[in-house]
Amino acid sequence: MHSSINTIIFDLDGTLLNTLTDLTNSVNYALQQYGLCNYSEDQVRQMVGNGVTVLMERAVPGGHSFQEFESCLNTFKEHYEIHKKDATMPFPGILDYLKEAQSAGYKLAVVSNKFDLAVKGLCKDFFSPFITTAIGESCGVSPKPAPDTVFKAMKELEALPEQCVYVGDSDVDILTARNAGIPCISVSWGFRSREFLKSHGASLIADSVEEMRTLIKQLT
Repeated sequence: MHSSINTIIFDLDGTLLNTLTDLTNSVNYALQQYGLCNYSEDQVRQMVGNGVTVLMERAVPGGHSFQEFESCLNTFKEHYEIHKKDATMPFPGILDYLKEAQSAGYKLAVVSNKFDLAVKGLCKDFFSPFITTAIGESCGVSPKPAPDTVFKAMKELEALPEQCVYVGDSDVDILTARNAGIPCISVSWGFRSREFLKSHGASLIADSVEEMRTLIKQLT
């Protein structure tokens, strides 16, 4: 590989994995335990991207002011930990691309605002041996759009910022890449539309894995 870019850092939910059904089911399960409303997948799609605490803040009427918010959040986490693979699958073409990218010599990582245990578990189950560096939300590390988790991935992979590209599906990912000082490829097959991504500053948008592959090559 004759390129300066040798490291691809991916978001997880909505970029590599279609997790929407399982997230929606766990949100609704937690809400039902407290007599609260249910949401459709399309409604939950608009709430994800900033980690599970923010997801539940958006889902629970009143957010943190709801008296049993912490219990409801924990109920979600417990349910999701058990059911996170019920319907979750990689998007079409993703596994083939990861295999190809690894063979071509790229270093691959996942950085997500999903809690760390789930990120590591899902990456191990779905993307081993292609992705070994997987970093999620944990105490003491600022979540995206702060660049801290991206820098942590770079350190693990011994990659410099100028060698990296970030791939994600949301406005949070666009900001994260900007804050980390690296280019961002936005994908439109996830939780946000092409129009939404454009309006939030996306300059490189892939509508398919094939287009993502082309854009990554063009950056090198």
